[in-house]
Amino acid sequence: VQLVESGGGLVQPGGSLRLSCAASGFTLDYYAIGWFRQPPGKEREGVSCISGGGGSTFYSDSAKGRFTISTDNAKNTVYLQMNTLKPEDPAVYYCASSNRCGSSVNVWGQGTQVTVSS
Repeated sequence: VQLVESGGGLVQPGGSLRLSCAASGFTLDYYAIGWFRQPPGKEREGVSCISGGGGSTFYSDSAKGRFTISTDNAKNTVYLQMNTLKPEDPAVYYCASSNRCGSSVNVWGQGTQVTVSS
């Protein structure tokens, strides 16, 4: 059972990135996937979550209107499209699985770094 994130990098303010979270060893039909981030020197916080099967999505206030979470069941992968990136968005972004959005995490990914700088 494993989650592997990719897609992080350096982007200018106002730019976009798409993060990927590839799952192996289990199917996303039955588990929720959440995206979390941990800015430097701060605690980890929730960003977005998609329910098993993709029927429901949730966003933090900072992500609403700028980020979009989606699932590709054929690839067993969850994406986080991040647009209009701001100077307060840099962090290590993690994906994690749980039985449902808001419940305790079963598996964490290793994280991917997002840097926003001009």
